[in-house]
Amino acid sequence: MLKSLMIALAGLGLSTMAAAATIEEGQDYKVLDEPVKTHVEDGKIAVTEAFWYGCPHCYNLEEPLNAWVEELPEDVVFERMPATMGGAWNRHATAFYAARELGIQEELHTDFFNAIHQDGRELTESEAIADFFSNYGVSQDEALEALDSFGVKSQVNQAHARMRNMQLMGVPALVVDGRYVVTSSLAGSLDNMPKIAEALVEKVRAEQAE
Repeated sequence: MLKSLMIALAGLGLSTMAAAATIEEGQDYKVLDEPVKTHVEDGKIAVTEAFWYGCPHCYNLEEPLNAWVEELPEDVVFERMPATMGGAWNRHATAFYAARELGIQEELHTDFFNAIHQDGRELTESEAIADFFSNYGVSQDEALEALDSFGVKSQVNQAHARMRNMQLMGVPALVVDGRYVVTSSLAGSLDNMPKIAEALVEKVRAEQAE
């Protein structure tokens, strides 16, 4: 039994190394010169998605990304980070953090995307966003207050600083362990982005085990 277990563990290690070996720096992902601090427990691996609600590529990434996220093991911590490049980007980032402060972000995330890309709504004005939020059990006054709150503004500013530190010039992007950046152009397609991220997670896991 011990011999069988050792063989199984060895096979797992080989499969992990094989998966990591199939990706190449500069071809499938890039490495940040300065790692960005992650806020996860020791032994955990952070995966951050940078996105913009108005981006059609981000919208199209939702299905393959969500399918991947649903199967993530417990040692991987996934988070979404709205990109901030001024104008509508910042208004949508504000909506994201206001919704999170109100406890409705997860519930409305996909609907917010759909409203923009299927229904043609811009959702950049506070009143329009508050009206949308009212479908999720909050009043317009509560929504407007959250959209204009100091806490939400601070989170938008923090996201902007993180985006700069991640050297992101566009979206969507996946950042693994605050070091490895995957974009659709590097991955070759949107569908490949989670696959490259998975290989990078395995790479980080192997590094942590050394």
